[in-house]
Amino acid sequence: LHLAGPANENRKEGKQLRGDMRWILAYNIHVNGVLHCRVRYSQLLGLHEQMKKEYGSNVVPAFPPKKIFTLTPAEVEQRREQLEKYMQAVRQDPLLGASEMFNSFLRKAQQETQQIPTEEVALDICLSNGQKVTVNILTSDQTEDVLDAVATKLDLPDDLVGYFSLFLVREGVDGGLTFVRKLQEFELPYVSITSLRSSEFHILLRKSYWDMAYDSDVMDNRIGLNLLYAQTVSDIERGWVLVNKDQHRQLKSLQEKGSKKEFIHLGQTLKYYGYIKFDPCVTDFPEKGCQVIVSAGNNELNFHVKLPNEQMKEGSFKVTRMRCWRVTSSQVPIANGTTNPCSSAKCEVKLELAFEYLMSKDRLQWVTITSQQAIMMSICLQSMVDELMVKKSGGSVKKMLRKRHNGSIHRSDSQQAVKSPPLLDSPDPNREQVVKLSTKLSTVSLRGISASNSANDISRNDFHGNYAFEGIGDDDL
Repeated sequence: LHLAGPANENRKEGKQLRGDMRWILAYNIHVNGVLHCRVRYSQLLGLHEQMKKEYGSNVVPAFPPKKIFTLTPAEVEQRREQLEKYMQAVRQDPLLGASEMFNSFLRKAQQETQQIPTEEVALDICLSNGQKVTVNILTSDQTEDVLDAVATKLDLPDDLVGYFSLFLVREGVDGGLTFVRKLQEFELPYVSITSLRSSEFHILLRKSYWDMAYDSDVMDNRIGLNLLYAQTVSDIERGWVLVNKDQHRQLKSLQEKGSKKEFIHLGQTLKYYGYIKFDPCVTDFPEKGCQVIVSAGNNELNFHVKLPNEQMKEGSFKVTRMRCWRVTSSQVPIANGTTNPCSSAKCEVKLELAFEYLMSKDRLQWVTITSQQAIMMSICLQSMVDELMVKKSGGSVKKMLRKRHNGSIHRSDSQQAVKSPPLLDSPDPNREQVVKLSTKLSTVSLRGISASNSANDISRNDFHGNYAFEGIGDDDL
């Protein structure tokens, strides 16, 4: 969650009162650096009072106090920081952050800010094969409503809806696909896509689980099979899945025969099946400033790293070896040859995902990825953790996926292992932290479920030999 303070006219609104012009201060709430909604202190206070009444003062975080006199610029900034921390704390709480009260507040504020009235509209949802499904919805329909509308239009059974999610993606001129985020329960998909005012952005339907063992559930249904087949074909065509010449011939033959299940089964044997591939970015591992392509899948983050000497290395970081992770954002000046402080016109938001990894039996190390898709990476990690915890507890993944579809997963099975984290500082203590951004439940201790004693999660030919591997909350706010 990022609350921007009053810096220009679009963060203030005038109100005539007793002949004097007074300014009502409003705060911009950004998601992934994009304006989500604009709220006033009084609105947030009203939300706070409602949550206290519903959940009790001992559950709801303390709210920044009112001031009798006009705030000084320093006090305005202090209040902005306090409100930001408050909203982050609420969002990270498993009860408050998943509550309809909190999420409906953000949805209503989003619709009011974007000034989109409630009315019937047609919304295009893209499928992996390039086709579009047009659904008739209300502009005020939330993510779950839109997903249900898509499932109904496709004739996808109710018990399979939770296996899929809606993703905000950006399609490049070269056909490349960038995952911006998974649409969350606190937003209105039509408003989110419309407010971007760009034809590059689309809403994509894609499976939302990681363990390929659950493919069989989806493939038992004709519509589910078609969706999974289209995604597998698309991922292979994009080069996200590695295929050699012999495998390519087999896949082509199966495709020509219309053998969709066999095509998917062969795809499951290929490297990076079911992974999401991110845009090129920068990491500090194994050396600072390395170019890297990150992929998420199979309970790991995979790195294809280009070292300063142009040598290419590959390695994987298992989620079961990550003690915790965090997403941070900071404002950095756009290179323009000046040293002036950041302003809204001269700054951009830099996002970083950092995770603490168990490199060897008793050595932990922070690894940082600088990427505009850092939040999406964090969401991938959290959903992997959710699946692992449910599987470990013997729970039903079907039930978990449906709960995830209905809102936020209730982590009763993993409450001992997964805890809402405090607001975390930047991994680099020497860098001044301008904005702190923590995803919901972005810190997780997984020591209890790590079953890996292997020393070969990163092969001997990958990365530097000094690194011995045994085996990192919308988009959250």
